Amino acid sequence: MLDAIDKELLKKVAELEGIPKGAYNIRKNGKLLNREVSANINIETNPQGNGIIITIKPGTKNESVHIPVIVSQAGLNDVVYNNFIVGEDSDVTIVAGCGIHCGSSEKQGHEGIHEFRVGKNAKMKYVEKHVAIGSGKGKRSLNPTTKVFLEQDAYAEMELSQIGGVDSANRLNEAELGPGSSMLITERVMTDGNQI
Repeated sequence: MLDAIDKELLKKVAELEGIPKGAYNIRKNGKLLNREVSANINIETNPQGNGIIITIKPGTKNESVHIPVIVSQAGLNDVVYNNFIVGEDSDVTIVAGCGIHCGSSEKQGHEGIHEFRVGKNAKMKYVEKHVAIGSGKGKRSLNPTTKVFLEQDAYAEMELSQIGGVDSANRLNEAELGPGSSMLITERVMTDGNQI
């Protein structure tokens, strides 16, 4: 079940008012909270560790998948390894993000290590938002790693945003582009207080 804090964080990082329609995976405090797949988008637990594998069938058009993460447990640093396989000739949107609620003096964090493989002639839009809220004094860290591999004539648009409340962030983006492929990255880092 989603409590009021969960709902607030989901709205901030994924613009969700509740459980989304279509494919989604909601993770809370290091565990799966809820998951739904669609006819064209499969989500399964990554057998190599914490995280998920999302497979989008070739030719999938105008579909989206939401994969938000909530961290509200004091002292938890949640690490996930997510793999995305976007099939040829597809056109999809992936909405991710992590919201931390800190209510104690213990540090909390999330490290999302994401690898995208975008097939020939496919288009992918990836939207990721990070935020931390709460009155606790614990350190809040968000450390995303994004690796993108584009096949021939593929296109990826990445909108990466930190929208506030984070004390520490180490952000890494890497890409390998095939012939005729292109990628647009827009990264916004906003915060308040002191940040490293």
